[in-house]
Amino acid sequence: MTDALELDDIQAGALQARPSPYVGTYVLLRVNDGQDGRDLIRRLIPLLSPARAVVDRTPSAWMTIAFTYQGLKALGVPQDSLDSFIPEFREGMAARAGVLGDVGASGPDHWEEPLGSPDVHIALATLAPDQTSLDQLVEQARRAEHEFPGVEVIWRQDCYQLATGRTSFGFKDGIGQPAVEGLAPPPANPDEPPIKAGEFVLGYPDETGGLPPMPTPDVLGRNGTYVVFRKLHTRVAAYRRYLREHAADRREERLLGAKMVGRWQSGAPLALAPDQDDPELGADPKRNNDFLYRDDPRGLKCPAGAHARRANPRDSLDHDSVDVRLHHMIRRGTSYGPVLPDDVLDDDGVDRGIIFVFAGSHPGRQFEFVKTQWLNDGIFIGAPQESDPLVGPQDGAGTFTVPRRPIRRRLQDVPPFVVTRGGEYCFAPGLRGLRWLADLTEESR
Repeated sequence: MTDALELDDIQAGALQARPSPYVGTYVLLRVNDGQDGRDLIRRLIPLLSPARAVVDRTPSAWMTIAFTYQGLKALGVPQDSLDSFIPEFREGMAARAGVLGDVGASGPDHWEEPLGSPDVHIALATLAPDQTSLDQLVEQARRAEHEFPGVEVIWRQDCYQLATGRTSFGFKDGIGQPAVEGLAPPPANPDEPPIKAGEFVLGYPDETGGLPPMPTPDVLGRNGTYVVFRKLHTRVAAYRRYLREHAADRREERLLGAKMVGRWQSGAPLALAPDQDDPELGADPKRNNDFLYRDDPRGLKCPAGAHARRANPRDSLDHDSVDVRLHHMIRRGTSYGPVLPDDVLDDDGVDRGIIFVFAGSHPGRQFEFVKTQWLNDGIFIGAPQESDPLVGPQDGAGTFTVPRRPIRRRLQDVPPFVVTRGGEYCFAPGLRGLRWLADLTEESR
């Protein structure tokens, strides 16, 4: 075994940063005939970029292919191999909705069909810097899919960078990604060394010094990664109304929004710009992630309950910082739906939000831990009744505390601002693993 990343075998989508601007599309397929499914994989492999091809340049477009547990089963993967995958993947996201806090309006009973159902077998994600490049690659995949009637497209979601360059809530996104050891670019925060590659790609040592559990056979598991896919509807009008109703003026409204998120809309972190926005700082990738929380233990600059600080507490926890490193994620979120015009406070009925994509070797202690222990719960910050004000499972009776001198401010009746529309756990094999899948025969199964 070698610790050097085998970049010729890893799918580029697992490590490639999203371009800016970007356009993309997510397609879900159902495999009705295993042989057609395997033949389609064989046809799609030449369309995939290995990670080495994109290390030093941004390709015109790239595609990632991943599979659900039910998808691998439909393709004919032997049961002993299926049993070797981690429990979260085998169970599927819908079965774990209660654990994740996907209840009420976010529960599987309300998910967009066919998300979370046994019909979801293959996920194709395609991203590009421009529409022409995207269309060319998607069309090649579409022609391949049409050749195999035993595979059916059952869902599609287009996405794109909004004209504002921000999320539907109005905030600059994509800041604070962890650096991967052995892979450019260098960390944006010099106080946070790169994370071991095994935290994101199977077959390499992780932050514990050991190897993450890897499915068998080795050719299928090595250089693969787990992918968490979620469609999240954002209630932008409700968010704006809440800020407007709880702020004395527009300046306080912007500050309150920043306190909830942990950053100003420009991307400037409260840890560095606690009193007013600094767009120049927010736009500078060499500075907008270069901070820790050690000088702000009470959260007077950035509340401990703010979204960004919950998702990555950095050095603010009492125990050793290595614990935080065990929960880092590579996030590849994209926006869908049109932006809600400025100052509109009423819901226009249009679906808009974020396609949240996470890649990593440990969905349980990465995505699920962060979601359940840091975003949904407030015990680790000493506020057990408070969840993340932006993405937590609010029921309309939640609270959010803003530390202030001399008296803190506690906001009441925080409504849900994000509603889960569905999701799934997937596995993206390396290119050799894809060839192994394509070459499965009755005898090998």
